[in-house]
Amino acid sequence: MKTIKGPALFLAQFMGDEAPFNQLDTICKWVANHGYKAIQLPTWDSRVIDLELAAESKDYCDELKGKVGEHGLEISELSTHLQGQLVAVNPAYDTMFDTFAPKELHGKPKERTRWAVQQVINAGKASRNLGINAHATFSGSLMWHTVYPWPQRPEGLIETGFNELAKRWKPILNSFDEHGVDVCYEVHPGEDLFDGASYEMFLEAANNHPRACLLYDPSHFVLQQLDYLTYIDIYHERIKMFHVKDAEFNPTGRQGVYGGYQSWINRAGRFRSLGDGQVDFAAIFSKLSQYGFDGWAVVEWECCIKSPEQGASEGSDFVSHHIINVTEKAFDDFAGGEKDQAMLNKILGID
Repeated sequence: MKTIKGPALFLAQFMGDEAPFNQLDTICKWVANHGYKAIQLPTWDSRVIDLELAAESKDYCDELKGKVGEHGLEISELSTHLQGQLVAVNPAYDTMFDTFAPKELHGKPKERTRWAVQQVINAGKASRNLGINAHATFSGSLMWHTVYPWPQRPEGLIETGFNELAKRWKPILNSFDEHGVDVCYEVHPGEDLFDGASYEMFLEAANNHPRACLLYDPSHFVLQQLDYLTYIDIYHERIKMFHVKDAEFNPTGRQGVYGGYQSWINRAGRFRSLGDGQVDFAAIFSKLSQYGFDGWAVVEWECCIKSPEQGASEGSDFVSHHIINVTEKAFDDFAGGEKDQAMLNKILGID
């Protein structure tokens, strides 16, 4: 067993145009004042990291760690959620996902994909330079528009989709392997990797690549009505990252899992701040500790009611309260004794 590190905070939902959220130094001070020990950086925001420079310069990464360290913080991981999304985009979503790429790539899906692949590869190099061994991303999606099989999916469609997805990700996974960094896919609706079964299909297509790992976020499983505790039992060897995010699912006679095209606040399933939802975090922290997860517990604020400032403030104490300092001895050691083979044989009736 190992003790989980934390609390850490994912900065993606906090960056903004007003102080203290508009530059690295001031947001680090704000984060540290709320009791956090680390930050997870969104690599698409140049106010917190120059990704291309971080990929090429160890000196820059040392300086970046130094700036963060001045506030008593570490960099837990880097994230390429937006760039990873663009590794695979079905044409039906081209217009909406163009906003994740530079303007000069809008309307140019092939060029956009090449850019996204290089961005994620750069994040692997940057992680190496920062001394980080796990990275957060999305898989992207070619098949999400077929998630509900009506009309009936043509035979071979899903296999073809996962083979293509694996083909796009294998060069990235191989690059990350060269740098000793795990690619941690956040299993998420809207991605082709949205539950355990879809992850396994991708893993098979990618020849069980050792770097194709998981970011565990129970909130997405509450909204899908998936058993998020058994999921840990099944996939704990691949879980290398942890987003601490709460959610609730309250179906009605009008809507259920799909949400009825309603806004987040009016959906049956919605994200909540820590402690306001239905996730059993005591059980989650126990299971992850039992299986030896020693990564960071990273708070990701996404709540349809509570402000990010209050969510972050409460989230630090929430995670600290749930982290288990694992025991190094059994509770009944006091009743034991030295090994005595003759006594053991006697107890078992062995001559």
